[in-house]
This record gives sequence, structure tokens and C-alpha cells, in this order.
Amino acid sequence: MVHNIFKGLGIALITPFKDDGSVDYEAILRLIDYQLDNGADFFCILATTGETPTLSAEEKLKIKDLIVDKVQGRVPILMGCGGYNTAAIVEELKTGDFRGVDGILSVCPYYNKPSQEGLYQHFKAIAAATKLPVVLYNVPGRTGVNMQAATTVRLARDCQNIVAIKEASGNLEQVDEIIKNKPKDFDVISGDDALTFPMVSCGAVGVISVIGNALPKEFSKMIRLQMRGEYDPARKIHHRFTDLFSLLFVDGNPAGVKAMLSEMGFIENVLRLPLVPMQIKNHQRMSEILKELKI
Repeated sequence: MVHNIFKGLGIALITPFKDDGSVDYEAILRLIDYQLDNGADFFCILATTGETPTLSAEEKLKIKDLIVDKVQGRVPILMGCGGYNTAAIVEELKTGDFRGVDGILSVCPYYNKPSQEGLYQHFKAIAAATKLPVVLYNVPGRTGVNMQAATTVRLARDCQNIVAIKEASGNLEQVDEIIKNKPKDFDVISGDDALTFPMVSCGAVGVISVIGNALPKEFSKMIRLQMRGEYDPARKIHHRFTDLFSLLFVDGNPAGVKAMLSEMGFIENVLRLPLVPMQIKNHQRMSEILKELKI
């Protein structure tokens, strides 16, 4: 039986770019140092927050190797590998370079809206194509299809290397249904920063976090407090950041967290099209909140 090792604070790592649009590899190394020093428990690389669809094959491989070399096994690495063409993902899993990677994160097929049986067969094929642990990713607000709790639990029971789901449906009733019916060795991970506190309270084992790029110390502390049953101080941390949560995604992801990291001096505030930087009024409001929080 394969066990889930992706617990606590996972960082949905951004890809920093220079003013000329090229990848800022030095900034990636600075971010990893900062996040490891401040409580990151694992990294989720080359996924949607990393603007991966805009990266070339050469850039993706260089980023993966750079991060693996930098992390040196100190924390697990989860790498994005998903899409709406099952056969292409299976081929990538069979022929791609996954050295140094501890698991894959695979998003529900987007745009073509498969049935629940289609989702089941898609992820079953992906699990069969790799020996790596697989973390499912349900984010219906972006993919256009919701993987229902029964489908998630069915996959967890039928595929030994499907170890967890990143749940970002925003539906706490669905999350609770998964946690109630799942096998013992299958975990739920929050995919929504704003709902991490209630989800961990319900039994989720952590989060794959966007805001954790910028505020890993605070967010990891909240999760650790919850895991120890200290809900009151954890709730206070959660409530400190509710205004930031609402701003993070208003102009698309990762525009919000890149604006935040730019304010903090870590990166240039550059995205690749079709994403553009945060609107000035929203950026100004974020700057005000960060000053109020003394960050």
C-alpha cells in the first residue's frame, strides 16, 4: 500500500519571470530557501499556479531539475501532470523525466466535461501508467466539471497509488463526504487557502497553498496549531488573512501572489500572457493590507 507523504503546508510554487519575460531561475532558488526556512512541508511544482502552460518543454525540465537539486530530498516534491487527453498524459508518464519527483498532481480534464465514469477511467489509466503516488485535483471552477465524492472514493479504493485529492470545489459538504467514506490510507488536501482552516478542522491533512509562496511561516503555523488541536490561535491566524484571500484571485492566479511577492522584494511582477499583472487599485489595496499586517 502506498502512503500519502504530502501533508502540512505544500507550496503551489510560482514561476518568476524577468522583465524580458524569461524565467528567473535565481529567484526560484531564493523562494525555495525562504519557504523552507519558514515551514514549507512540501512543494507542488509545474502546476497551474506555476503558469506551466506558458512554459516550453526545455524550461519545464530545467525548472524541475533546479528544484530537485536545490531541495536535496529535504521535503517531498509533487509535480503537475494532467490535461484533457488521457493518452498524452499516459505517454508523458511513461517517457518523461520524473527523477527526483515524489508524486504527481493530476487535474480533472478541463473543457471537455467528462462524465463521472469518464473521470474514473481517466484517472485509473493515469494511475496504471506510473509507480509514483498520484494526487487527484478537483477544481470545478476552472475545469468546468466536478468530480463527485463517490467517484473520488471509488478511485481511492480501486487504485493503490492514488493517495490523496487536492479538493478545491469549495463544497465543504462534498469534502466531508470524502473524508467520511475514504479508505484509511487516502487523504484530503485543501486546494483553497480561504477554506484550509475549516477543511483541516474536518480532517484534511494540509493544503497546497498559493498564499504560502509569500506567507509560509504564518500559514504553516496555523496548520500545525490545528493538527495539535489548538483551534483558537489557529482561527486567529485564519481571520488575519481573510481580506488577502479575497484579493488573491480577483485578477487571476497567480497575479495576486506575484504582486504580493513583488511588494516583498522577491520577484519582478511579471506574468506571461494571457495573464497580466494585478490591477493598480487591487495592488494598492493589497499593499495596504500587508502594511496593516506588518508584513
